[in-house]
Amino acid sequence: MSSYALITGASRGIGRSLATLLARRKYNLLLVARSSDELATLAATLAAENGIEAHYLALDLSLPGAAQQVYNWCTAQQFSVSLLVNNAGYGVWGYFDELPLNDQSNMLQLNMQLAVELSYYIIPLLKQHPKAYILNVGSTAAYQAVPTMTLYAASKSFMLSFSRGLRYELKRTQISVSCLCPGPVNTHFIERAKMQAIQATAEKFGMTPDLVAAQALKGLFAGKAEIIPGTLNAISALGARLLPKAMIERIAANLYKTK
Repeated sequence: MSSYALITGASRGIGRSLATLLARRKYNLLLVARSSDELATLAATLAAENGIEAHYLALDLSLPGAAQQVYNWCTAQQFSVSLLVNNAGYGVWGYFDELPLNDQSNMLQLNMQLAVELSYYIIPLLKQHPKAYILNVGSTAAYQAVPTMTLYAASKSFMLSFSRGLRYELKRTQISVSCLCPGPVNTHFIERAKMQAIQATAEKFGMTPDLVAAQALKGLFAGKAEIIPGTLNAISALGARLLPKAMIERIAANLYKTK
């Protein structure tokens, strides 16, 4: 039985890098994102270079019912999923009461609800394998409130808590659950969040998607609960746990202030 890795948000950034590295490990791939052209090119390239199968589904994952569509695709095609990567997500930047509510609700749907629903649907498929994995992509923003990115940080805190709770519930099964919590990554995140005002700073301290993905898979297959790539990011996450919350929030507010 062929084994597949299902990756959401696979066309760019961390998702694309994870797909590339998993293909090199001879995982067959199921790639899901909005861009049909980018997915088609990536799937064809990875299949040819690594001698694996790579299929794709172009879908707006922020729409209600998207997880059900992904599950229906997998079952209709009889794809045997042994690894689920809940990577799709994005941020919006600004003051909560000034940003369009629809934009923020759309983000929450993608960052949280999609991962919850897709995990629920895919877990029965994962249980068909002797060893299986779920990798949820969070952020170091999960460890503290981030003013001007209030709901984004809250959504990543949710992902971390969800991952740890699910990990405990599944500890007597063959499924290992990990949460990846990277700091700044040089992807299209800044552009989509309209944070160009701090782009230079983010790029200075950001890690490459390939490096983050490599550390993510190392931690995933080692069975780690939380994976924080980069020493500075690990120190930052520890500081957020130990230092007064008001101090951490003030630092974050100064880093991400919009005006």
